[in-house]
Amino acid sequence: MQLSTSKAFLVYLGEKVPNCFTSLLTWSTKRWIVAVSVGVLTYFVIALPTAVVENPIFGRDIAVTNWSVTVIVISSILTGLLTATYVKNEFSDENPRQLKIGGLGALLSYFAVGCPVCNKLALVALGYSGAIQYFAPIQPYLAVAGIALLMYSLRMRLNNEYSCSLPFQTTNKSIGENDGGN
Repeated sequence: MQLSTSKAFLVYLGEKVPNCFTSLLTWSTKRWIVAVSVGVLTYFVIALPTAVVENPIFGRDIAVTNWSVTVIVISSILTGLLTATYVKNEFSDENPRQLKIGGLGALLSYFAVGCPVCNKLALVALGYSGAIQYFAPIQPYLAVAGIALLMYSLRMRLNNEYSCSLPFQTTNKSIGENDGGN
């Protein structure tokens, strides 16, 4: 049994087995720079306004939950990787559906780690006590849903990296012209 890595696939016992993790091995430096940059930016875009990271501009009325930082880190990594899949490469797939699903996942993660009474939407809709009583208990579920959507989008993008990697063949024949084989 020999396990080695080729440029496009993981090779195991002579079989080519593409999957979402092996496509990461073929990423260019440009894609990794985009992934890290967007991941760090996402971390601060979520952590600063939700006051998970203390700062002089934003504050919280309710303490940060013990799982908030973990949710932000996981969401940031997945968002960075998902965004990097849109950097053009040899096998790029132009399907914006996964970006929309991933964007929804990042938004859910943002709402999941925010202060329930600092969220203006929850405050207007439910009031102060309603936000604590009804919105705060569902925040962990929002976090799980957000991360699940990001993971789904990233998996679909990575699996589709090589799904249609057939080279485009040109021909000099017109449409409807026979090739003489009939």
